[in-house]
Amino acid sequence: MKNSHKMKNLLPALVMSMAMSAVMALCIAPSAHASKWDEKMTPEQVEATLDKKFAEGNYSPKGADSCLMCHKKSEKVMDLFKGVHGAIDSSKSPMAGLQCEACHGPMGQHNKGGNEPMITFGKQSTLSADKQNSVCMSCHQDDKRMSWNGGHHDNADVACASCHQVHVAKDPVLSKNTEMDVCTSCHTKQKADMNKRSSHPLKWAQMTCSDCHNPHGSMTDSDLNKPSINETCYSCHAEKRGPKLWEHAPVTENCVTCHNPHGSVNDAMLKTRAPQLCQQCHASDGHASNAYLGNTGLGSNVGDNAFTGGRSCLNCHSQVHGSNHPSGKLLQR
Repeated sequence: MKNSHKMKNLLPALVMSMAMSAVMALCIAPSAHASKWDEKMTPEQVEATLDKKFAEGNYSPKGADSCLMCHKKSEKVMDLFKGVHGAIDSSKSPMAGLQCEACHGPMGQHNKGGNEPMITFGKQSTLSADKQNSVCMSCHQDDKRMSWNGGHHDNADVACASCHQVHVAKDPVLSKNTEMDVCTSCHTKQKADMNKRSSHPLKWAQMTCSDCHNPHGSMTDSDLNKPSINETCYSCHAEKRGPKLWEHAPVTENCVTCHNPHGSVNDAMLKTRAPQLCQQCHASDGHASNAYLGNTGLGSNVGDNAFTGGRSCLNCHSQVHGSNHPSGKLLQR
């Protein structure tokens, strides 16, 4: 009797144990099924899987709610709703349409144990820059990006996500105070030039890289905003614009013949200090045919020479950018 009574008391516990085992089996099953996706896939396999998902068009009927069931704990994910891409009240935002899947692709079996890969962006993505950019360019097509294909960044396989951040309240590259930091993370030579003694005021955020360059490409050298280098310079340095009665050939041809626009150790961002700079062209006749070393030359009286002391050639030829004076043929007045 005692044994039968004990068995009767154990029966509920056994039933509960069997039920828990069944629940555990259901929980373990998806992870076992997911193992085939957890294996390291080649970029080609990832792209093939994504192409198949797009062909099937298996989008989630709940949109972002399905994604946030797992991803809402990530601060990086939730910051999306602080920016324009997560604005639920804007018809231009992805949230007005397919929501998360507008950028990351159809969910498919991603949240049902299959753990199918989604479109990812940035350094950790196995997708090519071209594949990543095709998602962004499906919405961002305008006159500012019409020259993206074939531009410098496109040819260098730079992804939009390499410069832009979406899951943030404000994209750093779109802020005047932080744009230069983003650009110079790759353009290190220009960063070094900007910190030389003579440079444009980029490091004080009084100018930005995009004041001169279009990072999305243009029809000009160096992806300039204007049709030429000189036109770009003249947009600020209008006093140097011609036509002049007496023109200086290198000035009308190209400002960077003499200047380094990103900065230099020489005054006025000159590539080389005068007189060496001038003698790269003027060395055929007259006093210019003599080699002058400037204040760094040998001899005790070099600095006292009118051709080398002070501003050197500019002591006399002060109107180096051109002259409108009737007697200014030599750019002296």
